[in-house]
Amino acid sequence: MNDRLSTTLAFYDLTLSNVLTEDTRPFVPPGEYSIQIGEQRSRGIDFTIGGEILPGWSIIAGYAYTDAKVTKDNSIPVGTRFGNVAENSFNLWTKYEFQRGSLQGFGVAVGLFFVEDRPGFFDSTYELPNYLRTDAGLYYQRNGLRAAINFKNLFDVTYFESSFGRARIFYGEPFAVEGTISWEF
Repeated sequence: MNDRLSTTLAFYDLTLSNVLTEDTRPFVPPGEYSIQIGEQRSRGIDFTIGGEILPGWSIIAGYAYTDAKVTKDNSIPVGTRFGNVAENSFNLWTKYEFQRGSLQGFGVAVGLFFVEDRPGFFDSTYELPNYLRTDAGLYYQRNGLRAAINFKNLFDVTYFESSFGRARIFYGEPFAVEGTISWEF
């Protein structure tokens, strides 16, 4: 590697204790009350590499592995994976900005975001399917002026962002265009 690239690598093992869980004591109406005795664990790695690989061309890529499970609960079986949390996800963003000539200051960018299948909200009876979303952008910057147009979900992929049970599954954002102009002085 050269001095224009950098990497980060993180390993983690987190335990969250005193999580609210259903109170299942005798004479307590089911589903009415909660007590703080639950526990959840999240372990994984996160790797990112980024920088300028050629003059004007930069890239950032990342990968995450997450093993997130219930370790103690009154109603959710121990070992149940967290809802809405993919074990594997990947992202890649690259941009190129012209360095010389009549196009100097003009740039193009493309980003890919992949999220693997993941269980529904603490419910192993359904899964949210994987998706690959593509974003893109065009921009121009020179002498303190920056104008950009960004295309989110470029191919209008239908995907699910999250859920809170089968009755409340939330779609990801559809195709959108966003423009910005700024002046730095």
